[in-house]
Amino acid sequence: MHITDSIEGFFQLMGGDFTNAGSASGELKSTLTKLGVSQDVIRRAAIAAFEAEMNVIIHAVAGTMHYSIGSEELKITLTDMGPGIEDIELAMREGYSTAPDWVREMGWGAGMGLPNIKRNSDNLKIDSVVGEGTTLEIIISIRIIAIRKD
Repeated sequence: MHITDSIEGFFQLMGGDFTNAGSASGELKSTLTKLGVSQDVIRRAAIAAFEAEMNVIIHAVAGTMHYSIGSEELKITLTDMGPGIEDIELAMREGYSTAPDWVREMGWGAGMGLPNIKRNSDNLKIDSVVGEGTTLEIIISIRIIAIRKD
C-alpha cells in the first residue's frame, strides 16, 4: 500500500493527568495497526510515544502530541509548557531523573524516558528552553503492509 496523503492525529496532554496517561500513544498504536504497519515499527512507535507522553504528564503543566504518518516515515512531535531541560546530554543518560519523589513512588521517573525514546526512533531532535518548555521530534521509518478493514 502507498499512502499519498499523510494521516495525522493531535492530542492535548495535561500535566499530572495519570488517569489518561497512555491514551494518545494508544490511539497512535491503534491507527498504525489498522494501517498494517509492521509490528516492529508499531512497537517502537508505541514505546517512544508513550515515554514522551509520560514525560509531559510528569514534568509539564500541559502539552500537545501531533503525529503524521506518511508513506515512508512516522513523525511524532511533542511540545510542552514545562520546566525545560537544563542539560540535554545529562538527561539522555540512563538512570538520570529529575522526577519528583511522589512520581517515583508511583513507579515512574526512573530516568529511562529519553534513552528509550532515542533507542526506539531513527532520529530524535530535542529543543528545550529552561523555564519555557521542550519540543521532541521523533522520526521512525515505516513500512505499510496492507490496510486492515476492521
